[in-house]
Formats: sequence, structure tokens, C-alpha cells
Amino acid sequence: MPRRTQKQQPSTAVVSTQPKFTKEKFRKFLLGSKEKEGFLKVFVIYALLICIGFIYIYPILYMVSQSFMTLDDLLDSSINWIPSKLNLDNYKQAAQSMEFWKSFGQSIIIAGVPTLCNLLSCSVIGYGLARFEFPGKKVVLGIILFTFILPSQITMIPTYVLYSNMGILGTIWSFVLPALLGMGINAPIFILIFWQFFRQVPKVLIEAAQIDGAGYLKSFFKISLPSASPAIITVSLFSFVWYWNESYLTQMYVSGVTTKSGWSSLVIKLSDFASNYSDYAQTATTAVTSINESINMAGTMLSILPLLVMYFVLQRYFVESIDRTGITGE
Repeated sequence: MPRRTQKQQPSTAVVSTQPKFTKEKFRKFLLGSKEKEGFLKVFVIYALLICIGFIYIYPILYMVSQSFMTLDDLLDSSINWIPSKLNLDNYKQAAQSMEFWKSFGQSIIIAGVPTLCNLLSCSVIGYGLARFEFPGKKVVLGIILFTFILPSQITMIPTYVLYSNMGILGTIWSFVLPALLGMGINAPIFILIFWQFFRQVPKVLIEAAQIDGAGYLKSFFKISLPSASPAIITVSLFSFVWYWNESYLTQMYVSGVTTKSGWSSLVIKLSDFASNYSDYAQTATTAVTSINESINMAGTMLSILPLLVMYFVLQRYFVESIDRTGITGE
């Protein structure tokens, strides 16, 4: 009988589908390409951000750590960052010596009211410079730049004499009145911010509103100002922080150097923290710890805590306001 021959199956070779790691791919991984940034560039950027961020955040971390320590922790060389227990009495005593809630409310008024006035006056001035042509416009811009470059110490004594003759020393009007006239603290830079932003708003929007019967004021309040939310957020944050941290001018004009005024702020209370704490210790009914570094750090934290909370809440809107400034103008 004939022998049956088995058909031989063709052999299938296993082909590897894994991409080979070539020198070109390694170079793209390090240096990147048009579609993707390289590992080396990303590593350098993040390393710089971490180093710079540590320089800024280190004092705050040190302040928070020291503010919760007891006197024994300060004297113990083995305790550097983490206290043995959270000593909240430091904050309690610091807040009572600074009259925290009263000073906090007055700080909000001293910083908030001039900020609102700055928003109103600087936006109107910036809009006028951006939308209208008139003789001497470049001269006005030059004067605004000059007032920003001019040191405030040069005009401090004449300003003090002027406020004294007007009878507004020791009142909030020392900050409100200049802000209403577009001459608040760092107001020239706010005018330039609004001027630059309103220049980018398309003119067809204003022209369309004028065709529909809108006047200059209605075009400003209904069209230009609502679209200027990025500039408004930026000016609000900067103005509020600058008024909040201003201690010298607040002591000279609002609190009053020669006049007895009831106005104060957390920053002023912090600058006189040692004397205020001494007065508090003499009148306190309960046992008070003698002033030390932890209590000083607690008082400093209380003075900057409202700003930290404000930045934490508004930082997303602040970043979005910067991203939304890319409006195409005509």
C-alpha cells in the first residue's frame, strides 16, 4: 500500500512588534521634537520652578513652624521644624495684643475702599486715553509715566502739608480722595494696565453700540467695562495688597503722626507689636507668656493670613484673567 505523506505546514516566524530604541529616538526623548518637549527641557524647567518656589515658601513654612512652638521647643536644639505640640496660645495672645478683629475690619476698609476708587478712576482715565484723540494726549501719558517713576518720598512732605490744610489727616479720606482722582498708591500703573487693555478691545463693538444709540457712558459701562474683567481682577489684587501692606503712609496720613486717630491696621499693629504686647501683658487678667519668637511669628502670620486666604481663593481667576488678555484689536 502506498505510504501517505504528511503535508508539511509552512513555518511561521515570530516577528517582534516592539519598536527598537534607536539613537534618534533617544535624542528625541532628551531634546524633544516639534510635537513634544524633551525630557531634558522639562527637567530643567521643573527643577528651576522647585528651587525658586522653595526660596519663596521657605520663610512661610519656617514662620508657621515657629509660631506653634512653646518656649521649651525654642530652647530645645533637637526640635527644628516639628513642634512637640501645637501651642495655640501663641495665636490667642498675639491676636488679643493686636486687637485682631478691630484691626482686621479697619484694614479691610483702609485697603478696600481706595481699591474700589482706584478701579473707578483708573478705568475711566485708561478708557479715555485709549479711545479718544485730543491735543496733548502724549503729554498726559508722559506725565503719568513720570509720576510713576518719581519717588514718593519727594512729594511726601508737600502732600502732608496739603492734607493738613484740607483737614483730612487722620481720616480715611487721605487715601480715598487721591484714589478718586486717579492718584492713589501706584495708580499710574493701573491706568496703563487699563489703557493697554482697552486698546485691544475691537472698535467695531463700540461703533455697533453707537449705531444702536448708546452714548459714551453707556458704551463704557455696558460693553468696555464688562469685557475688561482680566484688567479689573489684576488691578483689584495688586491695589488691595499694596494698600494692605503700606504701613508708613498709613501711619503718616490715616493713623496720623501728630493727630490722635482711631484708625489702624494689622500691619501697623505688627510694626508696634512689642509695645502693644507689653501693654496687653500689663492689663491681661490671665497669665501671659513673656514675648518670644513664637509669639512674634504668630503675630506675623495673623497679619498676612487674610492675604494668603485671598490669593488661595482668587488665584484661579487671576490666572484665567491673564490668559484672557489675548484679544485681537483693530
